[in-house]
Amino acid sequence: MSRRPEATPARERSPVHAASGKRLGASRPRQEGPADLRLVPPALAAWATAALLLGHSPGWAAGVVAGCAVVGGAVAAVWWWKRRGAGGAEGATARAREGHRPAFAALLLCAAASAASAGLHGADLHRGPVPELAGRHARVTAEVELTSDPRLTRPRVRGDRAAPPAVLIDAEVRRVERTDGTVVATRTPVLMIVDAEAPPPGPTAGRTRASPWLGLLPSTRLRITARSAPPAVAGDRVAAVLRVRGGPTPRVVAGPSGAQRLAGRLRAGLREATDGLSPDARALLPGLVVGDTARVTPELDEAFKETDLAHTLAVSGANFTIVLALLLGPPGLAQYSERRGPAPRLGISLRTTALLGGALALGFVVVCRPEPSVLRAAACGSVALLALATGRRRSLIPALATAVLLLVLYDPWLARSYGFLLSVLATGALLTLAPRWSATLRGRGAPPRLAEALAAAAAAQALCAPVVTVLSARVSLVAVPCNLLAEAAIAPATVLGFGALATAPLAMPVAKALAWCAGWPAGWLATVARTGAGLPGAGVDWPGGWAGAALLALLTVGVLFAGRRLLRHPWWCGVCAVLLALAVVRPAPLTRVITGWPPPDWRLAMCDVGQGDALVLAAGPGTGVVVDAGPDPALVDRCLRSLGVTRVPLVVLTHFHADHVTGLPGVLRGRAVGGIETTGFEEPPDQVASVRGQAAAHRVPVRHAAAGEQRRSGALSWQVLWPPPDPRPGRARVPGPDYAPVPEGPNDASVTLLVRTAGLRLLLLGDLEPPAQQALARSPAAPALKDVDVLKVAHHGSAYQDPGLLRAAAPRVALISAGADNPYGHPAPGTLAALRARGTTVLRTDRDGALAVAGTGEELRVTRE
Repeated sequence: MSRRPEATPARERSPVHAASGKRLGASRPRQEGPADLRLVPPALAAWATAALLLGHSPGWAAGVVAGCAVVGGAVAAVWWWKRRGAGGAEGATARAREGHRPAFAALLLCAAASAASAGLHGADLHRGPVPELAGRHARVTAEVELTSDPRLTRPRVRGDRAAPPAVLIDAEVRRVERTDGTVVATRTPVLMIVDAEAPPPGPTAGRTRASPWLGLLPSTRLRITARSAPPAVAGDRVAAVLRVRGGPTPRVVAGPSGAQRLAGRLRAGLREATDGLSPDARALLPGLVVGDTARVTPELDEAFKETDLAHTLAVSGANFTIVLALLLGPPGLAQYSERRGPAPRLGISLRTTALLGGALALGFVVVCRPEPSVLRAAACGSVALLALATGRRRSLIPALATAVLLLVLYDPWLARSYGFLLSVLATGALLTLAPRWSATLRGRGAPPRLAEALAAAAAAQALCAPVVTVLSARVSLVAVPCNLLAEAAIAPATVLGFGALATAPLAMPVAKALAWCAGWPAGWLATVARTGAGLPGAGVDWPGGWAGAALLALLTVGVLFAGRRLLRHPWWCGVCAVLLALAVVRPAPLTRVITGWPPPDWRLAMCDVGQGDALVLAAGPGTGVVVDAGPDPALVDRCLRSLGVTRVPLVVLTHFHADHVTGLPGVLRGRAVGGIETTGFEEPPDQVASVRGQAAAHRVPVRHAAAGEQRRSGALSWQVLWPPPDPRPGRARVPGPDYAPVPEGPNDASVTLLVRTAGLRLLLLGDLEPPAQQALARSPAAPALKDVDVLKVAHHGSAYQDPGLLRAAAPRVALISAGADNPYGHPAPGTLAALRARGTTVLRTDRDGALAVAGTGEELRVTRE
């Protein structure tokens, strides 16, 4: 039974409705005709002008403004002269060309306005004393106003250490004190970097704020003393970087504004409402609703990036459109007379509905912070409001062009923002490509809802994938299916999350109930992301940079042309779908046949994890003992997936340097891990805490390895040769004073293993340095070191090797794990020469990639991936 259309006053009906000849207007008005692209060239001109002029001196901007004025004046003068002297047919021709004059004038006007805006914003980077002080790396005392939420950086591995986390805050310097005591008023954008303690590891990570700086709100004014420096990247939107050290408590001069206090209260209420949820839901809900990703773990963040679902964790136009749907009904019906939603049911007129939508937009901006990214999302989401007002699909593209134009004029730095570019491309794809593709799919018999969802996901992926490639040098093969599976969960999670946000200050039990309901679709999103990212063929490496983007764009165009022909042949479509599924799932037997990796009888694999160590010892079908985890969870996880390892009876971490243990989350991701063994020399303490926190979060026991220990897993057996029991400083005395020195650092306390498998003897030295190598050669285990088949060279093949140990080991094959172009010069030429002089075959990951030792003691061979 069809719904009776609501009565719409004649003065509120669009011309399309009025032209139908019906009292209430056409239910589904026809909207044929070409798209209205008149505003697209001016918007693109403003965008390009801002992108090119930012970072240049204001003189360039003034020159562009003057040039646009001169060209515009010359064109106007020529047109006036020709029109005055033209008559008859020539006059008619001149009048026919008048339509081009406004368009060209609008283009020049927008370019000039964009140049002026870029010049004014660029001048902020050179105005006042801050840029000059930064050039001298001077120490400054200043009053700053925060313009963004504080955010905690992810730890990064630098050599054997993990860079400590820091709090990043965008701010504007308002007052600067000179050395003579005078105070200078200014308005200069800066980036503040504040030292902060790492959040507690494990399942409670992200629940508490370790630094009081993380609790500050935008618009707060602080007094700081910092060391200034120029920005690391030329053409950045900040004039200086201020490094704040010392006191842990910020000195607040003035509190935040009322709007920011309200927004902070709402966001804090949402976090409190989600505290009792599962870790995934607790992390994702604030991100889905207001873009608060402070609780999202690096592992979950990587999964969302691998599946191209990261856009769901950022404030976008989709968030605003979902909020509008609460008022207007489905956006697709906003232009029809039988609209659904609370507004038409309550008899609210179109004009009042649009005003209410504007109020929602304002509240959305306040809660999600009035930053450029949020303003962009609100402007792009407001396209739905303009559709409601016009009733014509053709008005959506001009609305998008208008939003782009106004935002670029308001904040020219958006012209260089990848997020802005992706947002515009995705919205443009939904307005141009998706409707046509959806109609094509429906014409081929696809259900309407499935056709619309598939067309939207495919169109957005086709236009956005080349830009994503510039950033990640990788193409996701699971983006479209993962976005389709996630689409059903995004709307309910966002709507319920906004309900929890609104009710938290008033009734926390109700907010917790709504958050609990929203936790189910949020958990589904996490499951989709982790499952998609865990597939062996989830993505393929692709050349980075704009050259790689252009190549992918050309390939995409070719695939689209081929796809149009394939749609006529269902059997070929099925074959292509099966081939794509095989490429993504990569069944181990099929992959081994096609690529030869891993060899069917592999015994040891050295993963290519850059400047670090990660080895895998085969211990049965789908089973492997992992020795070290490298510096990057994604790389070691990818290696284990390529080897088909799903069960890890033991992880051996030779020592706690970051390039050996930071990748541990990648080993634990989706695998059954029986235990972790480490050295007893527990330094550095931050990495020790991280390992123990990860182990506790996954309920994996941790114990110390010591010389003399022997273990077995299937046909694989190994013996711990080093370190001696309890190698901690001041406590490393065991029988035999010559062979148990106190380690000078974590390297000399590395767990050293002698592995036996299929008649092969493998010696894994960790990062042992000459003092420990010499002590090991004098230890009771010395006879076992002679004439091994494979040697894992210590410390990435550095120059610090004991010649006596190398002579005793006399390996047939030496494997070195090192990163390409690493700053340490690993592996050292002297070490390579010493090994090759004894007839040893040397292979290295920086040149050969991942390596696999296969065969038996009689037929040893090494295979490259």
